[in-house]
Amino acid sequence: MRESIVVGRILGIPIKLHITLLIAIPLFVYVFALNPPPFGFGGVVPEGEAYLMGFFATMLLFISILLHELAHSYVALKRGTRIGSITLLLFGGVASMEEVPREPGAELKMAIAGPATSFAIGVTSILIYFILSDFTTSPAVTIFVVIGVLNIVLGAFNLIPAFPMDGGRVLRAWMAERMPYIQATERAAYIGKIIAGMMAIAGLLIPSPWLLLIAVFIYIGASEETKATVADVALKGVRVADIMTASVQKVGASLSVNEIIDMMFYSKHVGFPVVGESDELTGIVTFSDVRKVPPEERDARMVADIMTRDALTISPGAMATEAMRVMARNNIGRLIVMEDGKIVGIVSRKDLVRAIELLREQ
Repeated sequence: MRESIVVGRILGIPIKLHITLLIAIPLFVYVFALNPPPFGFGGVVPEGEAYLMGFFATMLLFISILLHELAHSYVALKRGTRIGSITLLLFGGVASMEEVPREPGAELKMAIAGPATSFAIGVTSILIYFILSDFTTSPAVTIFVVIGVLNIVLGAFNLIPAFPMDGGRVLRAWMAERMPYIQATERAAYIGKIIAGMMAIAGLLIPSPWLLLIAVFIYIGASEETKATVADVALKGVRVADIMTASVQKVGASLSVNEIIDMMFYSKHVGFPVVGESDELTGIVTFSDVRKVPPEERDARMVADIMTRDALTISPGAMATEAMRVMARNNIGRLIVMEDGKIVGIVSRKDLVRAIELLREQ
């Protein structure tokens, strides 16, 4: 089952709804209907009207989160960064960017755009409430207060100086003006982990499972941001040709699965390009494909039965960071390197990790 559903495009960016968000919509409506103002419509009568307003508040909240992410994406698009998609999740939104800008000024503008949009929506909504409340006593206008307050909370929460929140990126941009980028990332991540620790302690003392979840979210986000930044900076200027394995062992589609297992054992490689009679690329077979075949069927099943036919490729002149992003985006362990229609190498995650480790020692 697909985890996300594409519901449209804005600025050319696919907008996705995660399945968990769709499942949680009734829960959000219920919480809004029962919570007292300014976080809900508790006390509104008849009760059905409270639930109706809860539904509209839920939709407006998700639209607000989408606008928050679109603000980030718009600034990124203006500087030429590709946005793969925006996904609305149970706890917020995520814009999938090809790369995070490494220039402090550009990162600051992109990071601050989201919270600024949330604050603008929040203030505007509250002003609309005060204007409308002079003309009507309908409880329906309360929806503007609810959305206004939630957007201000959303903007403030995202400015916590900890990755992966926007405040962590603002802090790094500020530090990067005063020290090397990796050092700025490591310091910002360290501060984020301290904040996560404080939240975890508070979550245990109160007790609050939400604070504990947020603490874990921040701690993991800080760790992952450090790893990603170190990898990007270490591989700067490195091309696929510099790290790929040039002597590629190719296999035919008629080999049995057991024969491929033997080749993997003796060659110490777990992925091979599959070629046709004219040496043209027809697919790739990996250990992941092999292990799906029951042992008793491995003599009868052929490579053609289990290989991935639409093998992803990359050129030797492409940047190593691009190879890393393609692998991460498609959750694969290797790419076939092609030039002028011919296989000239293969680059794996192991090649990337080895290169990062060696380059960091220079």
